[in-house]
Amino acid sequence: MDIIWFLLIGGVAGWLAGKLMVGRGFGVPGNILVGIVGSVVGGLLFRILGLSSDGSLIGSLVTAVVGAVLLLILVGVTRKK
Repeated sequence: MDIIWFLLIGGVAGWLAGKLMVGRGFGVPGNILVGIVGSVVGGLLFRILGLSSDGSLIGSLVTAVVGAVLLLILVGVTRKK
């Protein structure tokens, strides 16, 4: 059941990141995939910084959105070069 929540939160985070980063997205399916990968990136980043999402739904979503936004920024920078 945890993997389903992970995929749902990642998908929503990717969609939100696409809305926040206007012009840097990959369309809805691409943003959902970026959100899923970004949730892993966000989790690693928060762990390195000593931050915690407390395991709550909102905390996990914030972590995933931060990771997805960072991933969209990185992909956008590397894609322009």
